[in-house]
Amino acid sequence: MSYQKILNDVKKKQFAPVYFLHGEESYFIDLIADTIEEHALAEHERAFNQTILYGKEADHLQVVDAARRFPMMAERQLVVIKEAKEMKTLKELLTYVEKPSPTTVLVICHKHKKYNFNSKFGKAVKAKGEVFEAKPLYDNQVPDWIADYLRSKQLKAGPAASELLAEYLGSDLSKVVNELDKLALNIPTGSEVTQQLIEQHIGISKDYNVFEFQKALGERDVLKANRMVQYFIANPKKNPIQVIIGSLYNYYSKIYLFHSVARSSEPEILATMGLRSSFFLREYRSAARHYPLSKAQEVIHILREFDLKSKGVGYNATGKPEGELLKEMTWRILHV
Repeated sequence: MSYQKILNDVKKKQFAPVYFLHGEESYFIDLIADTIEEHALAEHERAFNQTILYGKEADHLQVVDAARRFPMMAERQLVVIKEAKEMKTLKELLTYVEKPSPTTVLVICHKHKKYNFNSKFGKAVKAKGEVFEAKPLYDNQVPDWIADYLRSKQLKAGPAASELLAEYLGSDLSKVVNELDKLALNIPTGSEVTQQLIEQHIGISKDYNVFEFQKALGERDVLKANRMVQYFIANPKKNPIQVIIGSLYNYYSKIYLFHSVARSSEPEILATMGLRSSFFLREYRSAARHYPLSKAQEVIHILREFDLKSKGVGYNATGKPEGELLKEMTWRILHV
């Protein structure tokens, strides 16, 4: 079941007796658990009917004892196990899960790791409760997710703004949401999220960011690329070289991929490259003219080399400052 379907059911007060929330993306687990907490009980009912336990400290006997109690002056009670990954006797909840209390909602939050449901306990959870795996988004899914999230806040974000936010905020959704909420608080409902607003409220420069840097390299704009390198060197915390290399690796990998499908139809090219619209394809078409297949491949090798150098790996360790590595890498990319 999708997290959105679970949220919709919870808001309608349609609760499962047991929720097992597991997986690597903690944002979705927190979102579902918080929504259940908000809707399972009224505020005045929580003092007597809400129990929060932590896996490091609790055992199955405490959980069962709490879950078997009757609610006090309320329709139901709520028991939440946080950090369930650390609970050594988690599987001992089997007897409870096989016959859960009809007046208790038990929420098990198993963050940062996918749970194996092959055990008797796992099979009982799937049979009696609601299981949700919180999978991290792929990088190419983040821009659309950002646009949808902003839409839920009654804000509009075009492809360029969504890509810029995704490029700099990354795929850690807790961090992404924190910045988007800050943005939503500071601009009027119904606004278009522009690069200027992003720069003003999140601190991403509309002129000096990885998104613009890769475009400058793609167009072989030597002056602009070198100007941006100087800015990155002056602001190393905002622009670490590993982030820049990762972004450029994705960019040139797509240029390389474009050459293999260049004669295909536009829909086929978009699907193969994982692009959302022809808006982005135009940029790759242009960059592919400046970087034929062999040169795109050479740039990818350069990026791998400097990724190792930046991490001080093996014979690639140079001891050079990041700024010097960035200058040298940029020069070599522009002169392949």
